[in-house]
Amino acid sequence: MPIPRIVARLNRVGLNRLTRRLAPWLPGFGVVVHRGRRSGREYRTPFNVFARNDGVRIALIYGADSDWMKNVLAAGGCRLHTRGRYLRLSDPHLVHDPDRGGIRPTERAVLRLLRVSDFLDLREPATARDRQ
Repeated sequence: MPIPRIVARLNRVGLNRLTRRLAPWLPGFGVVVHRGRRSGREYRTPFNVFARNDGVRIALIYGADSDWMKNVLAAGGCRLHTRGRYLRLSDPHLVHDPDRGGIRPTERAVLRLLRVSDFLDLREPATARDRQ
C-alpha cells in the first residue's frame, strides 16, 4: 500500500520546495521535469532515482495514480536532472516488482517497510549513452 495522498499534498507544499533544490546534485536523487497534460505547464518533481543499465527506475511511493506519472506516460518520457546534468528519458513502463530488483539493500528495506513494489522504468536512448 503506497503512502497516503495527503502526505503527497503536504510534501508538494513543504518538503518538495527544499528537495527540488538539492536533489539534482545529490547521489541517488533527481528531479523529474515533465509537462502537465492539460495545462502544458512545466513541473519539477524530486525523487530517489535508481540507475539501471539502460536508464533509471523510480519508486512510486504514492502509487501509480500520481499526476506526475500520468504526465510522463502521456508524453512518452521526460527529462531528469540528476548529478548536475540532464538526461532525456523515454519509453516509460509501469513495473510491479515485489522483489524490488536493482535497488540498493538499504533503500530496498525502506521500500519494503513502506510496502512499495510499483516502479516506473524509463530508458535513456542508446545514442545518449554512447556520447557519455
